[in-house]
Amino acid sequence: MATLRRHAVFLLACFLLVPDARAWGPDGHRIVAELAQRHLSPAAEAQVERLLAPEHTRRLADVATWADDIQDDPAQQPLWKATRGLHYINFRDRQCHYEPPRDCPDGRCVVGALDHYVAVLGDRHQSDEARREALKFVVHFLGDVHQPLHAGYRDDKGGNTDQVQFDGKGSNLHRVWDSGMLRSRDLAWQDYAQQLDARGPAALPPASAAPYAAWAEESCRLTRDIYPDGHTIGASYVQAQLPRAERRLREAGRRLAELLNRTLG
Repeated sequence: MATLRRHAVFLLACFLLVPDARAWGPDGHRIVAELAQRHLSPAAEAQVERLLAPEHTRRLADVATWADDIQDDPAQQPLWKATRGLHYINFRDRQCHYEPPRDCPDGRCVVGALDHYVAVLGDRHQSDEARREALKFVVHFLGDVHQPLHAGYRDDKGGNTDQVQFDGKGSNLHRVWDSGMLRSRDLAWQDYAQQLDARGPAALPPASAAPYAAWAEESCRLTRDIYPDGHTIGASYVQAQLPRAERRLREAGRRLAELLNRTLG
């Protein structure tokens, strides 16, 4: 009962958050999930399949967008309202140093969400239903925290109010990063994941004692260099920035696999 009360308090607190846009688009989230799926341990893969079986699926990519999709499901509106602010973190300065009381009060940010849902997922005393929901949130939020514009420090709603021209159309910087640049490869997400996986494991810095915060700080630091000069995004920008986006996808995929192997193995 104490665990359930803590869960309820956590969700209730999240109603106070301001909603904002999605991070990686569907393709990006599925790529991260597929990269992780390919490197699950047999024990973790078996647990993923067991938890997802009641929903008639077995792969992480099939649930990678669920945390966004619930906003369009009338039956899931209370859960969406409670969790919509957990997809991002707003840092308060250019130094991108994580200070929980300032940047994530009461755990109401993507860093706090990962901490919470990873704990639920790893708790064998929780119901399968609670752990299944936690798995879906973990898969999604780990992707979110690696999208630079979901961990920025500027007052522009993660690039949503930064209007740009991209591919001859009006857009905003957030949309360019969540899907526009990835689509410029003209690949199905399965083929994209295959190409990224063929590059081998992403190189990672030494592990941190507070990994979720460290990943958010990485994203925040990247935002210093991804804002274009002017309001037109052309081929030179994509050539410079798409490799950064792909590196974040690869890092997210490797970290998700490692996290699930530890938590479910």
